[in-house]
Amino acid sequence: MRVLRCADSGLLVELDDLETVRALHAALAAELPDGVTDLVPAARTLLLRVDPEHADLAEIERSVRSAPLAKQGCAEPELLHVPVVYNGADLGAVARLTGLGEREVVAEHTGTDWTVSFGGFAPGFAYLTGGSARLNVPRRRESRTRVPSGAVALAGEFSGIYPRESPGGWQLIGHTDLEMWSTDRQPPALLRTGVRVRFTEVA
Repeated sequence: MRVLRCADSGLLVELDDLETVRALHAALAAELPDGVTDLVPAARTLLLRVDPEHADLAEIERSVRSAPLAKQGCAEPELLHVPVVYNGADLGAVARLTGLGEREVVAEHTGTDWTVSFGGFAPGFAYLTGGSARLNVPRRRESRTRVPSGAVALAGEFSGIYPRESPGGWQLIGHTDLEMWSTDRQPPALLRTGVRVRFTEVA
């Protein structure tokens, strides 16, 4: 663990792997240290945003270093069912890359619950982990200039859902009509850190 100061308004914690990030996030989220206003996880880091007028950075750092990483929250994580039409432009390419048939790709994607590990790229975009290792595929060699809103995709160990039309280089395997991001909803993001996601196939 390496703890770095971010000016006077944050601490950036560098960790060995995503699993440790998730464990530290869960431990701190269960009881935020005094002065911490937000936790922002990423693949290998956890940013603690703080209120500079009411935070003791040295004390917060001590809380981070002493956090019980092995203890996860007792509450059952929220489970979100995401209906997907599996007709993505890259479904055949994913089948070839994995050695699976297209129906087997769908079965692998729906057969295991995924977990939101962190967000990024665009408001509402979440990096989902914990799915089948057989679906670990590279990004496309060339990104698309337009990926439609709701596209369900794979890249590396991650699955994700594009919250709006945007450029993108992930492998597209389907789409959902669920709205990933809405400023009329609180919180705006449908997929938040810790939420479990179960993809279900629809016609």
